[in-house]
Amino acid sequence: MSDDLRIDRVETVLVDIPLRRPHRFARVSMDAQPVLYMFVRTAGGVTGTGEGVVPAGPWWGGESVETMQVIIERYVAPVLLGRRVDDIARLLRDVADVVAANLFAKAAVEVALHDAWARCLGVPVHTLLGGPARTSVPVTWALGAEAAPIVVEEALGKLDAGLHHSFKLKMGAQEPDADVARVEAVAEKLVGVAGVRVDLNARWDRLTSLTHLPRLAEAGVEMVEQPVPGHDVETLAEINAVLPVPVMADESLRTPSDALRIARLRAADILAVKTTKCGGLRASVEIAAIGAAAGIPSHGATSIESPIGTAAALHFACAAPGVSWGSELFGPLLMAEEIVVEPLRYADGRLHLPDGPGLGVDLDPDKVRAFRRA
Repeated sequence: MSDDLRIDRVETVLVDIPLRRPHRFARVSMDAQPVLYMFVRTAGGVTGTGEGVVPAGPWWGGESVETMQVIIERYVAPVLLGRRVDDIARLLRDVADVVAANLFAKAAVEVALHDAWARCLGVPVHTLLGGPARTSVPVTWALGAEAAPIVVEEALGKLDAGLHHSFKLKMGAQEPDADVARVEAVAEKLVGVAGVRVDLNARWDRLTSLTHLPRLAEAGVEMVEQPVPGHDVETLAEINAVLPVPVMADESLRTPSDALRIARLRAADILAVKTTKCGGLRASVEIAAIGAAAGIPSHGATSIESPIGTAAALHFACAAPGVSWGSELFGPLLMAEEIVVEPLRYADGRLHLPDGPGLGVDLDPDKVRAFRRA
């Protein structure tokens, strides 16, 4: 068994997966999602897969799939080769000695190691995280920053089909007055039949937030995500103290230390935990535990992952008891092509844990070839 667990190959592949419709953020828009897949193969013939992905490029976290590929191939792979795939804690320590920051790249590495080790043991990844606290999570659908009639039509279609029961609108792409009016128009159509949430992607300052966010609360918006820049945790705390609806921390939260600071300052009522931005599964579990100890629930957030990264986030969200404020793991539903052999199961507004060892999903080699970059 010991020799079978030895890592003998590390590979990366870049793909571009088309989307069903363009997805617009505060700063950028995309009609395809670039994804890095990382493969860790053991001497025993088992392959684990990890995913590196950011929402529409380096504007959000400073990394891109291209930078991840260079970091993994040039600096991380030499650390992994010849080592045991179950030696994750020491592998990650040694990776950190040669690569600072780059949490999105490190998340791909860590997920691949967990997938490979779990497959060697014949157990699902959540077993390595302590076992499931739940077997499914609610999924909020993100509506982007388009005009009110467009997002209302899309939301009502999802509601009628029974696919989602809460929706999050992106803000920050327009002047504040116009943006608030747009959300008010959407909320007028949806409040009472579905949950309405907003994400500012850290685009507003203190005064703009304190001036305009109360209007959103009055319109029935049930949650406000990251209105101010990530570094401005004190202002986030001030906003959280005066708003009558919960504030979620996203850009302000990457590490367990960030979670502790947010908890001490009561800077947020909810923690948006992305396995991608946090460096992987173990750090995400730590963050959710810190939040739970402080009475702050966690939310399974998304970087718009493909089914591989979504499955990893799902295993975390189901294993961590503190992830009690649902999820936004809609990535595969936004993609126009299915890139895994057996799709993840979305039903009744929820995403359900897959069966099988490891992540429980397997890439379709033909689809990877079709969307692989030349």
